[in-house]
Amino acid sequence: MLAAQTKAVAVAAPAKPPPHSWKQIVEPVEPFLNAVAERLGEQVRTFDPEITSYAQYALTNQGKQLRPALVALSAGTVGKPNDSLVTVAVIIEMVHLATLAHDDVMDEAALRRQQPTLAANWGNQISVLLGDCLFAHALKLAAGFPTTEICRAVSAATKTVCSGEILQTHRQRRLQLSREEYFRILEMKTAELFALSCDLGACQCGGTPAERAALRRFGLALGTAYQIYDDCLDLFGSEALVGKSLGTDLANGKLTLPVLVALERSSGADRAKLERLIAPWDGRNFSSVIELLDHCEALDESRAAIHEFLESARLCLAPLPATESRLALIALTGFLEQQTSALGV
Repeated sequence: MLAAQTKAVAVAAPAKPPPHSWKQIVEPVEPFLNAVAERLGEQVRTFDPEITSYAQYALTNQGKQLRPALVALSAGTVGKPNDSLVTVAVIIEMVHLATLAHDDVMDEAALRRQQPTLAANWGNQISVLLGDCLFAHALKLAAGFPTTEICRAVSAATKTVCSGEILQTHRQRRLQLSREEYFRILEMKTAELFALSCDLGACQCGGTPAERAALRRFGLALGTAYQIYDDCLDLFGSEALVGKSLGTDLANGKLTLPVLVALERSSGADRAKLERLIAPWDGRNFSSVIELLDHCEALDESRAAIHEFLESARLCLAPLPATESRLALIALTGFLEQQTSALGV
């Protein structure tokens, strides 16, 4: 699928960047990220006083502020960032935090980034309703723009994210899941917010339709690669790095790319054994599953898929102006590439 897309692009992809740290990549937009964090805090303080503490706790799961960084860097690729971008980034980050609150309920997750989830602390009802509050507040902010374009885009993206989660739920423990279906689900539930960040960043800086489309495609490819990496991390990472127990996807019946590769490549007794080990799930089977995945070279194949999506992302940037922000986006693909290479080491 990706190979066909790559051949259709007439321009050469930018050269693969040298290794970078996350701090180096986002250093030029650090003031912007600080402004986003500050305004997020301000918005949370407008909630009812009894709810504010829950919302403030949700903010602790922001992580690297990847989506706000994409807003700023995409904007800088086509124009000069402005204050409206901070609000755009706050809106997208609120939607993201809302999805995390809901995800932790659906996954029955006790930890996220090495601390108890909102649901673990205050129960599923609070977590679900707070997620709804965050969604609603994000749309309220989006409705404050002079035109309806931002509100329509955020609403459509939120619908896509939720639809992707529903499709994934429908396919729990479906051993016949194809790679194409898996990639489509990842594009909907994760990559859509990456694409929205890139598109709206360019939109607010006067990007042309072609520039916005290119950055949106970049976001979709990068976001899909990122989610494959995250899925691999759940199997081949370390608990200290992941911040939660490994194997949570298997525990929730989610078949990720390494498992799909192993199912494709195994047959007879090996496939039957793998099927017995993963459905129904027993955490004591984790090491046996990893042995079978290693035997099928599932991690190497998954790494190759990540690299292909990242190469596709770089191709999307090729027609855009050679700005420092464009170089930072290319460096971001390199950062994810080096993280991918470290899996299983």
